[in-house]
Amino acid sequence: MAEDVLIYDWNTAGEFSFPAVGKITLDDETLRDGLQNPSVHDPSIGEKIDILHLMEALGIEMVNIGLPGAGARAYADTEALAKEIVCARMKIRPNCAARTHENDIRPIAEISQRAGIAIEAATFLGSSPVRRLVEDWSVDHLLKITENAIKFAVAQGLPVMYVTEDTVRTEPEIVQALYSTAIHCGARAVVLCDTVGHATPMGAYNLVKFVREKVVMPSGESIRVDWHGHCDRGLAIANSFAAIAAGANQVHAAANSLGERVGNTPTELMLVNMRLLGMIDRDLSKLKEFCETVARATHTTIPANYPVVGRDAFRTATGVHAAALMKAYRKGDSRLADVVYSGVPASLFGLEQVIEVGPLSGKSNALYWLEKHGIPANDDLVNRIFQAAKSASRVLTDAEIYALCRETARR
Repeated sequence: MAEDVLIYDWNTAGEFSFPAVGKITLDDETLRDGLQNPSVHDPSIGEKIDILHLMEALGIEMVNIGLPGAGARAYADTEALAKEIVCARMKIRPNCAARTHENDIRPIAEISQRAGIAIEAATFLGSSPVRRLVEDWSVDHLLKITENAIKFAVAQGLPVMYVTEDTVRTEPEIVQALYSTAIHCGARAVVLCDTVGHATPMGAYNLVKFVREKVVMPSGESIRVDWHGHCDRGLAIANSFAAIAAGANQVHAAANSLGERVGNTPTELMLVNMRLLGMIDRDLSKLKEFCETVARATHTTIPANYPVVGRDAFRTATGVHAAALMKAYRKGDSRLADVVYSGVPASLFGLEQVIEVGPLSGKSNALYWLEKHGIPANDDLVNRIFQAAKSASRVLTDAEIYALCRETARR
């Protein structure tokens, strides 16, 4: 049965729509902004290279490979990642963060030349009124810094991505002046930032639309517009899609939502939603491996109830849910089982629905478990498992159910 018959989709019922396949790209910040999270462990270069290969396998288009101006280790790791991209003939394109200062830009140029690959310089500076007050910066000072830094980067042969921190709390006329200057001096990508997680979807939409209409279009240049968001209000994913709807070409994100404070827009959930919205069409079966590899390398954890890659994302121990899943499977249509109690089809991400046996289970759960493990079911065995589950305070483990099967067989 066709999916549009199985599911009526209000997400596509109106005039609001997203770009077609191939129009929107991702810049993964896991190995730079993600590592600014105060709870993370900085991975070894071997672990970073493993993560880089998983990004490539997921079709992520761009990666921030570090801020080499931060010190010797940062420089060495950035160079190693750049060389890995070249040696492995990866499609993913690298960029590096840099303050709008020659001391940060020069190392990027050196690594680019040593590795033999173009590296986009993501030059950033603060722009909001509160930051200007704290730093005693004038607007003229920011404009001069912007001009000098971008001209220097361009002279070094680097493509330039110009970034203003806290763009969403910066006055329109300052946003227009800074980005117009950057483009005039040679930047060919601009990044609008919700650095402190202040934005709502409407704010993200308004800002991107403003920059498109007041900066990019009047410039007459082909300029990529990027959105970089944080999760402080829990709106990072919604903001990213609002930015896309307003005309953003690329979204920045980090695996497992790592990053400053509560983190960046999560890469994995951007990929999930882009796939479900028809904006990408690629193999995402390594998504869980990607997230788990990052978690191990950074000594962080993925919550059990985290969407798609969390342990409980496709697990259920509830009787009603299990009964519906079993009925779907018995109709011989795995797609039906994948969507009857899930808004995210597990199979799209190399995963499957899992039925457990616990206090809220029905006999359907026990029957399913036995079928799944190739154990013949009878009333005595099903009842024994069912009663054990009802008297438990948690889901039974496989070992516990196997033990019940052995005990029942001996009776």
